[in-house]
Parts: sequence; C-alpha cells; structure tokens
Amino acid sequence: MTGSAKIDFLYLSEQDMIKAGVTDMAMCVDTMEEMFSLLWHGDYRMAGANNDSHGAMVLFPESSPFPDMPKGTADRRFMAMPAYLGGRFRTAGVKWYGSNLENREKGLPRSILTFVLNDADTAAPLAFMSANLLSAYRTGAIPGVGARHLARKDAKVFGLLGPGVMGKTTLMALRAVCPKIDTIKIKARGKASLESFLDWLKSDMPQVTNIEVVDTIEAVVRGSDIVSFCGSGAAGDPSTYPIVNREWVKPGAFLAMPSSCEIDEAMGTKDVRKVVDNTGLYEAWFDELPKPAHNIIPIIGVKFMDMIASGRMEKEDLEDLGRIVAGEAPGRQNDEEIIILSVGGMPVEDVAWGTVVYRNALARGVGQSLNLWDVPALR
Repeated sequence: MTGSAKIDFLYLSEQDMIKAGVTDMAMCVDTMEEMFSLLWHGDYRMAGANNDSHGAMVLFPESSPFPDMPKGTADRRFMAMPAYLGGRFRTAGVKWYGSNLENREKGLPRSILTFVLNDADTAAPLAFMSANLLSAYRTGAIPGVGARHLARKDAKVFGLLGPGVMGKTTLMALRAVCPKIDTIKIKARGKASLESFLDWLKSDMPQVTNIEVVDTIEAVVRGSDIVSFCGSGAAGDPSTYPIVNREWVKPGAFLAMPSSCEIDEAMGTKDVRKVVDNTGLYEAWFDELPKPAHNIIPIIGVKFMDMIASGRMEKEDLEDLGRIVAGEAPGRQNDEEIIILSVGGMPVEDVAWGTVVYRNALARGVGQSLNLWDVPALR
C-alpha cells in the first residue's frame, strides 16, 4: 500500500473458499484454539461498551403499517458482527447476514452470509468473501476445541439433536479431536434433514459405523459421551426449548451447546461444570436484553447469566474456555465430571478463520482481484 493510493481486494466465491481450505476442519479447530488464547489475554476487540458484543441486529415487528416491510417471523433478522483480532492475525472484519426460517421453502439456506476482511492499519478491504461455509466451520470448530480440553479421551458415543449443517460441522470437529467416536444417536425434526445427514455420514464420515435414529431428546442424551443440540427454533418460551435433565446424563459426559437449550434444576448445581466461550459475550447480551434474557436468546450461557442475576448461581462458578485453553485453568479433571459448554458464536472467530483462508487464497492463487479505486475521487 506504500506510495500508492490504489486499492485492490480479493473476491472469494464459495468455490474459491473451498479451494482456499475453508473446509479443512482440523486446521479450523487449531485456528479457533489459537483465537481463544488471544481472546483470554485481551488481544481482540468486538463491538459494544465492553468490546464483547455479538453484534448489531435489525429485527422486524410482527405487524407493520408499512406493507412492504418484512414481517417478524421465526429467525427473521439482519445482523452485522464486527471484530478485530491481534496476534499473527492482526486484521479486522465484519460478517453481514440476513436470516429467515422461511428460506427453506425457497430452497435457500436459513441464513445467507458474507464477510469483509480489512487491513488493521489502513482499514482498506483485503477480501470480500462468501461466508456460509466460513461461519459453519468456525461454529462447528468451537465444540471441537471444547472437546479437546473437556471431553473424555475415550469418548465414543455422540448424541446429536438437529442433524443440519451445524450438526455436520460439529461432528467433523469432534472427530478431529476425539477419533474414537464411532457411534452416533440422532434425533431430527424432519425426514428430509435426517435423510440428508444419513447420506452424508455414509459418504463423508465412514468412521462412524454405528448409527441410531432416536425419537426423544432423552434417548439422544442417555449413554452419550458427548452431546450437542444443533437445531434451530423460535425463542421466547424456555419451556419449549430442548431440555437436558440431569438424570439422563452419563457421568463424565461433555455437552457442547451451540443452539437452543434448557436445563433442569439438577443440572444447575455446582458439581456440573459450566463453561462459556467468553463470559464478556454473555455479559454484553445480558446488558442489552430484557429480563429474563434466556427468553430472548435461547443459548444456555444466557440462562447462566439469568441464574447469576437471581442468585441461583455464583459468578465464580462460570468458567471461560479461553482461560482453559491458555493453561490458566484446568481442563477435564477426572472421568466422572459432567461439563456443559455454551457456544454463543463471536465475530473474532470469523476474523481468525477468514484471515487464514484469505492468506491461503493468496498463496494458492485463488480468487478474483477487484479494484476499489486507483485514486479516490474524494480525499
């Protein structure tokens, strides 16, 4: 950039992203682990007063006097998620997306995402990229990082609620760090998603040799070494969220929850370790939301914040995954402890994985160079 005002940036389509390694889950898990260490040591920034906000969201009303305004149906929103990440990344970026559950009826993903990566010094764009795979892989990688530190090393049975995209990437990450997983128990909402997942298992995950389709959440949880709820659904009433009852949970189980989840009272006791991907993220959500906050954001870490506010849980009982990754707190301490990890999703994850994929693209000659300007018209 020195000595010239010209700015070019790289456009990466979804196929370009694949060529640049966005689907390399083992590398993604390692990248997310590195990101967590930077996060814990404070070498990052996100939005909001505490620099930990998930992002800025545009929601729509259920009814509007403007006939062309979108209606506030399930999962209908637009959102911007900006962040800066230091270390070897030293880049900034923003993920922008719209989401609508009704997209499925149009043959489209529920969310359609793009990501802009920027130079941290000049703020010039480095890349504009398709981000559905970027987001899906970094989301799935977080349970993988958690399992590396918090799951039993001999984990074999994975219980999955919601065999969609998130379920696939979560299993990929878990297999990358727990290679003994050979059994999966699956509960699906619909026949189409289940059949798609089963086909994918046969073609892409032949190491999983025992497949059991179950009808209840209890059957998903019982006997599983690792459990994950990856379904999507409407927020508002926690009694409708998929629940984990303590009596179902196997001693030594690790539960990674990146979507809607409720727990019973027995799961709230001190002997169940409660870990979050970033305490500051949940504090930002809690400050921003009406109470109880779990009614608005169905992620289990938000429930933990409600519990702390009402005196049902001590703040000191909430652990940060970053602190564990950084070696400043213990990972799994014995084969009997039950550990639940809340996965809220953070834009620093997109910046980390987006930066790695962008640098891969440069090294591999992938993508299309586009010109922003040779000389800016206004200076």
